[in-house]
Amino acid sequence: MAKWKPEVLVVDDEPGNLELLRQILQDKYEMSFATDGQKALTVAQKAKPDIVLLDVMMPEMDGLEVCRRLKNNPVTAKIPVIFVTAMGDVDNEEKGFEAGGVDYITKPVSAPIVHARIRLHLELYNQNRVLEERVEQRTRQLRHAYETIKNLSLDTIYRLARAAEFKDEDTGAHILRMSNYSAAVARKMGFEEKTVESILYAAPLHDIGKIGTPDRILLKPGKLDAAEWEIMKQHTINGGIILEGSEKGFIKLGEIIALTHHERWDGTGYPKGLKGNAIPKIARIIAIADVFDALTTKRPYKEAFPIEKSFAIIKEGRGSQFDPAVVDAFFAVKNDVLAIKEKYKDENQSLLYKITSTSA
Repeated sequence: MAKWKPEVLVVDDEPGNLELLRQILQDKYEMSFATDGQKALTVAQKAKPDIVLLDVMMPEMDGLEVCRRLKNNPVTAKIPVIFVTAMGDVDNEEKGFEAGGVDYITKPVSAPIVHARIRLHLELYNQNRVLEERVEQRTRQLRHAYETIKNLSLDTIYRLARAAEFKDEDTGAHILRMSNYSAAVARKMGFEEKTVESILYAAPLHDIGKIGTPDRILLKPGKLDAAEWEIMKQHTINGGIILEGSEKGFIKLGEIIALTHHERWDGTGYPKGLKGNAIPKIARIIAIADVFDALTTKRPYKEAFPIEKSFAIIKEGRGSQFDPAVVDAFFAVKNDVLAIKEKYKDENQSLLYKITSTSA
């Protein structure tokens, strides 16, 4: 098999100069040629040579302009360019370096100098390519490590959330559905995709405080009395306490959600009676997702409501229980909501958290 040789693109409008450089370089390098600037750009784009020897003084498009265009093209930007110039053009050296050239060779050319300069800049070019590949490889490794850590963290969050739901056999895939409902609404409302993902992963923590709710209240088949209701409402405070202290990330967002997802737009919610825009926007989104899923699924104290009745109840709460803008966004993604509900049926769920944003 023939040994691979670097490719040199030689650009000059004088055929005699091209022939001279061909004779000097053909034994060690693959060669391509161009006799004007436009042809040089075309050849460089197609052949992607390892180095370019570029005449400065050419008609129509001089070497400086050719170099600038090569450097502005992502395909050819990193290819080293050596200007080949007559002695009288040396005063253009500064302009050449500003255009992106790496070196100058003066005419009449000397074979040893040509070889030395090409060898030097090819070595530098190859070193840069190796370094870039190592950086890219390391970046891929770090990205993979980050995704692994994130997935492990999310798995922990899910299992923690499952602990809060574990006593209630009828909730099943509640945390999967309501988190995906929330993500769908947030996306419709214009949240950045990174924030939508954070909502998807933090929403399952909304009821983590139920870990501290007594079974006799959490699983009571009938309506709670006033004293029991006060105890039930404490799950928001308990959730905030469990999750407090994290400065950022899913846990911090989960703390906000756990503490405020039962606040109401009209100020009659709990635990703080926040009203309107004083309620964090994410909590206003979670509130609708949580209520809708509670309406459409069986609980110890009720049977599941029909879908259309559940939608009607959400609509009736517009401006009282729920933020009107969030209600509007919820109904704008009604088809997505129904698809999520179908995808995450209780009987189809395992203990593993199927992280997904395709339906959100």
